[in-house]
Amino acid sequence: MGPHPAIFFLSDYGNADEFVGVVHAVVHRLAPSVPVIDLSHEVVPFDIAAGAAMLARALPSLGPGVVLAVVDPGVGSKRRPIAVRSDGDGPDWLVGPDNGLLIEACEALGGPAAAFALDPQRLLPPWAGKGTGPTFDGRDVFAPAASHLASGGDPLTIGSAVGAETLVVLDPRSPGSGPTSAIDGSAVSAPVTWIDRYGNVQLDLLPSDLDEIGVDATGLVQVSLASDPDTGSVLARRVWAFSDLRVGEFGLLVDGNGRVALVLDRASAASRLIGTGARVGVVVRIMAADESFG
Repeated sequence: MGPHPAIFFLSDYGNADEFVGVVHAVVHRLAPSVPVIDLSHEVVPFDIAAGAAMLARALPSLGPGVVLAVVDPGVGSKRRPIAVRSDGDGPDWLVGPDNGLLIEACEALGGPAAAFALDPQRLLPPWAGKGTGPTFDGRDVFAPAASHLASGGDPLTIGSAVGAETLVVLDPRSPGSGPTSAIDGSAVSAPVTWIDRYGNVQLDLLPSDLDEIGVDATGLVQVSLASDPDTGSVLARRVWAFSDLRVGEFGLLVDGNGRVALVLDRASAASRLIGTGARVGVVVRIMAADESFG
């Protein structure tokens, strides 16, 4: 017997206000037997691409149920609230705004099997007061929809079918969906896909990419910002664990998501190399330490 369906909740709400707790409370009232698992509520505010990337990273660990994702700068506008069904191995539904937030994760599940535009009037909880405003769809639309679907409800009772081809896809120029990796001889250029709270700098690189340019554990490599190779450059060593590094020594290791990350042991690589204000989309180049950048 497999696990019972859960609701997997991700947002940019933060934890300082009551928003997350209110969404939990709505789910508890509508589907009291369905657990809610918080993935994160610290997505950079309004950063749809960062939320999409975080959701895609979490996806392999999720089981059956419903993804409830809210990074929604267009709330209250004409953007559609949607529910997307997947036939892949993981969550059965993804619920959130139709702004590109859900599509990367959905594609990882094999693509949308069906999509529904949610009808807010059919979802507004019966206890909602007449003074309820239109800018908290996490409470008034997405939480009721996720509760309904996690409980086995018919999507046609809360919305209308729409073509999967009409769903919004992120603009490739959006933050977090910028340049792709490129190998050129003994060098590789790669965008930064994520900087976690520890300051580890995840790159859009696989271990095989390092193998291809001859980066092993026997020597140092130079890691430099393509935008500023003269001042934003450090030496790093390929390692298998944080503890393999000496104090202040940079390393390249495979992180928990199978990507290469630039790290320090018990310190922030991001703040040392690219500043604490750096965001996804920075590009680095890696080459042998005894070579120079053109």
